Amino acid sequence: MQPLGKIRSFALELAGGPAQGVYRGGELLSGQVVLELSKVLKVRALEVCARGLASAHWLESRSVGMNTVYSDYTAYEPYLRARYQLIRDNGEVTVLQAGKHEFPFTFQLPETLATSFEGRHGNVRYWVKARLHRPWSVVKKAKKEFTVIEPIDINTPALLAPQAGVKEKLARAWYCNHGQVSVSAKIDRKGYTPGEVIPIFAEIDNCSTRTVVPKAAIIQTQTFIARGAKKQKKSVVASIAGDSIAAGKREVWHGRALKIPPVGPSILQCRIIRVEYALKVCVDIPGTSKLLLELPLVIGTIPLHPFGSRTSSISSQYSVNLDWLRMVIPEEPEAPPEYSSVVSSEESAQNLSPPCPGELGNGLEGPFFAYIQEFRYRPPPLYSEVDPNPTPDSIRPRCMTC
Repeated sequence: MQPLGKIRSFALELAGGPAQGVYRGGELLSGQVVLELSKVLKVRALEVCARGLASAHWLESRSVGMNTVYSDYTAYEPYLRARYQLIRDNGEVTVLQAGKHEFPFTFQLPETLATSFEGRHGNVRYWVKARLHRPWSVVKKAKKEFTVIEPIDINTPALLAPQAGVKEKLARAWYCNHGQVSVSAKIDRKGYTPGEVIPIFAEIDNCSTRTVVPKAAIIQTQTFIARGAKKQKKSVVASIAGDSIAAGKREVWHGRALKIPPVGPSILQCRIIRVEYALKVCVDIPGTSKLLLELPLVIGTIPLHPFGSRTSSISSQYSVNLDWLRMVIPEEPEAPPEYSSVVSSEESAQNLSPPCPGELGNGLEGPFFAYIQEFRYRPPPLYSEVDPNPTPDSIRPRCMTC
């Protein structure tokens, strides 16, 4: 058995990935095993494994007579399983000298992976584990977890399509009919990314005799599947409340803003775990159940391009083209300076002469563009045939007899 104290440190280091430790399917996972020794060490083998696994698990209980019976629901779905031999076990012992040793490794991640996730009844985890085998000693292990985020591009026709719906409800309390409440809502697209604002366009008609309160919320639904059974967990990630609507009145939301907080993206391709989102517009009706209207949402990772859709394209161009109108013009414009005080005679002659072809280079091969600068000077006086400052010689004496 090896004496204690020979191994100072045994750790795994990852290269960090293309985006600060976050990986995606098809990329390379690189790193190294770092072994620091204080004395000579005999090693049989050194291997590193990469694993990725989705798991779901929960217990359900039921009473059978005087006893309680528990049913176990467990399911797994592997995504990554790879192994790399850094020091092969060929029946011989490898002697490592005292000092620091680094063993690099590289794994090719599969093209299809599920996004890392931690839920109440399941998770999706990825990790790398190193094992050091020594003669007559226990296996020494080191583990390092990493994150995988599968991209969801919201710049697709399905996720750029507007979502709309209409719902109505008859308000009843006991056997009394208090009238009807209806809601219609619309959002400009289905796909969003965290940090964006969802403009909600809605119309609530309160034809009942009660005062109602409209609300909107983003709901996250986690679904876990095992042995043909499902377990769901719903939570509210963001919400807003509107003003009370009196009986017989109507309220219109002209793009009421609801900001998406930092939440995980949707998980739609995993067989045993799904993470879905929805925008719910509800109306609280006293004395009866709520009126609910649900619009599906997909939380993606790739945000909307500046010209991803016709609406965003027009709005973006409009805002860019009108930026120059936001400049502040002085209330009292100053008079323009004399041309001779700004440009010398030599510069004037040089500017008026045509440029040589060699001076142009390749910078002006394309079309010319006119740049309109902001007008900050008073305009010149209006043209007149009468000289406003006549000289004495130019004044003709008037005939006294005429």
